[in-house]
Amino acid sequence: MSSRHSPSAVQADFLVIGSGVAGLRAALELSRTGRVLVLTKGHPLQSSSIHAQGGVAVAMSEEDDVAIHLTDTLKAGHGLCRKEAVRVLVEEGPERIHELIEWGAVFDKAGGKFAFAREAAHSRSRILRARGDATGNEMVRVLIAEVMRRKRIQRLDYHFTVDLIVEAGRCCGALVLDEHSGRQFILPARAVVLTTGGAGQVYARTTNPANATGDGMAMALRAGAVLQDMEFVQFHPTALYLPSSPPFLLSEAMRGEGAQLRNNKGELFMHRYHPMGALAPRDIVSRAIWAEMAATKARHVYLDVTHLGAEFVKRRFPTIYATCLRYDIDITEEWIPVSPSAHYMMGGVWTDLNGATTVPGLFAAGEVACSGVHGANRLASNSLLEGLVFGARAAMAAVAYAGRHEVPSLAAQEAALKTEHFGSLDDAEKLRSSLRRAMWGHVGVIRSGESLIRACAQLSRWAQLVAQPFSNRAALEVKNMVHVGQCIAEAALWRENSVGAHYRSDFPQAKRPGWQQHSRLSMGEGISGKKSRKSRGLLLALRGRTG
Repeated sequence: MSSRHSPSAVQADFLVIGSGVAGLRAALELSRTGRVLVLTKGHPLQSSSIHAQGGVAVAMSEEDDVAIHLTDTLKAGHGLCRKEAVRVLVEEGPERIHELIEWGAVFDKAGGKFAFAREAAHSRSRILRARGDATGNEMVRVLIAEVMRRKRIQRLDYHFTVDLIVEAGRCCGALVLDEHSGRQFILPARAVVLTTGGAGQVYARTTNPANATGDGMAMALRAGAVLQDMEFVQFHPTALYLPSSPPFLLSEAMRGEGAQLRNNKGELFMHRYHPMGALAPRDIVSRAIWAEMAATKARHVYLDVTHLGAEFVKRRFPTIYATCLRYDIDITEEWIPVSPSAHYMMGGVWTDLNGATTVPGLFAAGEVACSGVHGANRLASNSLLEGLVFGARAAMAAVAYAGRHEVPSLAAQEAALKTEHFGSLDDAEKLRSSLRRAMWGHVGVIRSGESLIRACAQLSRWAQLVAQPFSNRAALEVKNMVHVGQCIAEAALWRENSVGAHYRSDFPQAKRPGWQQHSRLSMGEGISGKKSRKSRGLLLALRGRTG
């Protein structure tokens, strides 16, 4: 698999946009049938998958079974999971993990058996991990090595996908920007699999890498796809808080091993918020930390692992230990300053159980998609498993679809591209920064009608600034961030109750009438929901859907 080709020399039956766990697994499946092109913006080793520390949840231990994993996932999702999707995840998960092991994945063992760890809201120890806290890195390593062996897979790195091409109602390719030359060109395909990951960068504090700008969600929306559950953004409770450094994730597994949370007075506080204390579900821990920070007028709380013993901490969390040491924090001797950060999108491009979106020819898997497995709150360590399971399923569905469709001629789009006039976005970095601060302040861990109305109005104004075509990655990313920010804010304003990761201070009750409806967003004329509202700029149609 080579990483650079001249665009004119590239011919593919399938486009895979994104190269994390879901994208790589999809590419492997697709390559059994046809030629595959994997598009990656920037460097291929910058995906969120690589940064996943905690592990991968799978029912493979002697004390566990898929029914218990299913129950734990449904419980974490607060009644808004799609049960059939969860069943697919837990039942097909073990097979996907065994496949990875056959390809060379090495997971940690103890006494000759897999060392399964436990994390918050899991009733069994079922978290497989690699090198202590480098599970995502190991999975991506193995998948890339397997991809390299497949001659039918080609890769274009440093190629930013600008938009999806929809012709006669079907997705049949993509408009792509070569980041080195600045040239834009069209790549046709029989089917497209979207695996672009999440959108954490729309928030000022996030554990996501810098390229998690919601590109897939934004381009799918513009192509006519439906987005679902966009109000459900998971905030990881414990990210390193240092004013001069980006937030760094401190794995939930640390609390699973006995780490304690203390406020800035040094007091343990989680027992006041939930019977499970520091092992409560993420949404509860995040709000508890937020409340403690407000009560003590602090910008962070502390995570304490000093009582666990230096040797154990260094062996169990080598990456976290080394990273904190670079910031002059020896976690074996001192408390770690932490605060919540945007971490994972439960919502995304709506798909059926096979990864098919509402646009024929377009399939999606992983964090960009909303398959329904996470509901209102993702169960820890289910995300890597979702990428594997649904990456494979989306690819199988794409193969079945492509068997009925030829690679289309996109001559009309290519001709139009030659006459396209590109605008410029003055100070894209400034707009990006303003957007991230607005989302953090108004659409963050705790929301209110007042803060959300303010956010929607501001995002609407920004949407008008980014309404034109752009020719550089920085401007195109900001455009996508504005569109995704609008979707999150509009859906959060529509949901007038609190459930899972979505908390409204003006509607703290979970079980208000209509709470089991799902928000569904699409390009449309105006916006309708519980209250009729007009969304200027990007026009969104928002409607509830039950089930």
